[in-house]
Amino acid sequence: MLDLGVKIVFAEVEDFDNSTDSPEWEAQREERLSKLIDCWTGKDLHADPMLEGFHILHDHAHVRRKHNVPAPVTLIKLLVKRGDAPYINKVVDIYNTLSMETRLALGAHDLDHVEGDVTLRVTDGSELYVPLGEYLPVPVAAGEYSYCDDSNEVLCRLEVRQVNKTATTPRTTRAFFIVQGNEATPDSYVVDAAQRLVEEITRYADAFRGPQRVRFARREMQDVSNPWQSRR
Repeated sequence: MLDLGVKIVFAEVEDFDNSTDSPEWEAQREERLSKLIDCWTGKDLHADPMLEGFHILHDHAHVRRKHNVPAPVTLIKLLVKRGDAPYINKVVDIYNTLSMETRLALGAHDLDHVEGDVTLRVTDGSELYVPLGEYLPVPVAAGEYSYCDDSNEVLCRLEVRQVNKTATTPRTTRAFFIVQGNEATPDSYVVDAAQRLVEEITRYADAFRGPQRVRFARREMQDVSNPWQSRR
């Protein structure tokens, strides 16, 4: 996977509150989205090296660009078009905002619904894949990189689409987060973004602040085909 240019950091956060609103976050949200709209209105997203880096990553993986738009690109386009970002829940809103600001692909998965360990690997077509918002499985093409758990179920296809199984909801209290970059993103940049994400989840979702509750599993300098073991 490293040969393709994938760079990732995993982070785990426990004991947070995703069921209530945060007035502090809502004020931050409005200000930050306004700045993002000003920043990206009228801009060519393909001209940005980090955003284009995801398209290049797809080229390396022989994935068609047209039907596989990277998550941060989709989010920025929707924001500029609508003048606002879709609000799902507090945790999703935090990482979506940070995704647009950093131009990295960020995602969260409810740890209570992950089976076993999580592995970033190349699919062989046998995996179960039920995309977010769908109710029936969708065929998985062989040869794509995806995050899968030990049940052979895709949790995130490329950095394009997550699934129903591990989607965070207002009831979610513990999750692992994926922060993914590409060849155009320095290693330190991805790590710094992950640290900032953990700090914001801790601040705005009242996560437990003890040192044993937040940890990183850095894989961007290692073989990410090996599984990342979530703490049970």
